[in-house]
Amino acid sequence: MTRWGILATGHIAARFVEDLRLVPDAELVAVASRTPESAQLFAEKHRVPRAYGSWAELAADPEVDVVYVATPHSAHHAAAMTCLSAGRAVLLEKPFTLDAASSRELVETARAAGVFLMEAMWMRTNPLILRLVELIAEGAIGTVTSVQADFGVPGPFPPEHRMRARVLGGGALLDLGIYPISLAHLLLGVPQHIRSWAKIGPEGVDENTGVVLGYDSGAVATLSCGIIGATPLVASVTGTTGRIDLPAPFFRPDSLTLHRAGAEPETISAEVPGGGYQYEAIEVQRCLAEGLLESPLVPHSTTLEVMTLLDTIRGQIGVDYDA
Repeated sequence: MTRWGILATGHIAARFVEDLRLVPDAELVAVASRTPESAQLFAEKHRVPRAYGSWAELAADPEVDVVYVATPHSAHHAAAMTCLSAGRAVLLEKPFTLDAASSRELVETARAAGVFLMEAMWMRTNPLILRLVELIAEGAIGTVTSVQADFGVPGPFPPEHRMRARVLGGGALLDLGIYPISLAHLLLGVPQHIRSWAKIGPEGVDENTGVVLGYDSGAVATLSCGIIGATPLVASVTGTTGRIDLPAPFFRPDSLTLHRAGAEPETISAEVPGGGYQYEAIEVQRCLAEGLLESPLVPHSTTLEVMTLLDTIRGQIGVDYDA
């Protein structure tokens, strides 16, 4: 049995907790917030045995094996460091932190302490995304030449909302853009060329962002994200002999459509119960059972490469989270 603690009590924490109930051998034992009242309310609603009014108390609980950190981006580093320093394994919401340097510090801390750490990039643990990777490795569409993906939501969000608040790491890029960028990275690796543009809102964060990634192989990735309009939320991967389409939302697909040259389209489906967050929890538990310090599905190197990409894009579009 793997004993889970939840750090934070917002919307994402609640969704994760509901999906955790779908995971064999997972036990939710504690929750923590910055206030005892918030922790207690969450505990009562989600039937959590223990509620703590501080992160440190949760991290010190010897009956917690792993902590899922679901705070706003700006608190990821401090929350994860609190848990890692206490020897607790951590599943840390994406993006890891606000920049690559602080993400690297977390990875180095975890490695030095011999503690498991994984980014909660749940897309990379989805069974249909794993099947997509297999099909490409099998040569189903030849050599990948293009990746297209979008993630835009309509809002509107008030200035103090985490999607717009600069102090919370707001904007489209880190919260939404990380998905299409991570998909491109998963399939094509680190790009050699990066071009991006964004409309910056009054709060100083990106409202609508476009990114083109170029690869010396000749492949390109055209990606977009935004918080001012609902986009299709789909993705398409084109190769020299075919194409694979992912339906909305592409980051949590329950099917994919394979178009082979000269053949009828083939739809591959898989049942994805709940919200789809359970797969990252299953991966964490598998890694802990095997004594791994990082996941082969979401390795530290991938997290740091994507964070470095996000840093470069932020530099190009002029978004800086330093207050």
